[in-house]
Amino acid sequence: MTESAGEQSASIRVLLAEDQGMMRGALALLLDLEDDIEVVAQVGAGDRIVEEALAARPDIALLDIELPGRSGLDAAAELREKLPSCRVLILTTFGRPGYLRRAMEAGAGGFLVKDGPVEDLADAIRRVLRGERVIDPALAAAALSAGPSPLTPREQDVLNAASDGATVADIAGRVFLSESTVRNYLSAAIGKTGTRNRMEAVRTARQNGWL
Repeated sequence: MTESAGEQSASIRVLLAEDQGMMRGALALLLDLEDDIEVVAQVGAGDRIVEEALAARPDIALLDIELPGRSGLDAAAELREKLPSCRVLILTTFGRPGYLRRAMEAGAGGFLVKDGPVEDLADAIRRVLRGERVIDPALAAAALSAGPSPLTPREQDVLNAASDGATVADIAGRVFLSESTVRNYLSAAIGKTGTRNRMEAVRTARQNGWL
């Protein structure tokens, strides 16, 4: 908390990235009620995060994962390079072990799910700013038991390209591979996920946060 009303410079500056307008507005309102937290930027799309952060220079970027335009995880990795002074806290509906691992690899300082009280979120923002790592305990335990993603980056690319039911030829064009190579990657991904076809593989990979 700030010691006096005049110490505005002591406020923790927060950028908020959330695609649902009502949720974004509610979070901003609740966080602004904290004496030492100020929401200085709000975005509804992942491809605006880095641009807005470079303009607003927040102390903390509070990011959802599944955003239009770009994943919050991808934006977090770029923020680490372009604005290392800004710490990242992931706040998402999807508490998936694979997402947690990817968030940590992207340099996030914390990972919380949205069903917690706002007081816990405000406390997490303060702790992440101090350099602590804040992770939802249940999700941390699940991540340890689940292990790392079995998929290679190329298998992930192919499954992502297959997620809308695209043909092998379409997938090959999207990822710049031959059709035979795409079939090999799809077969490997299906085997590693223990599924029967590519769409089940996509679904299983997403449920585990591997895509």
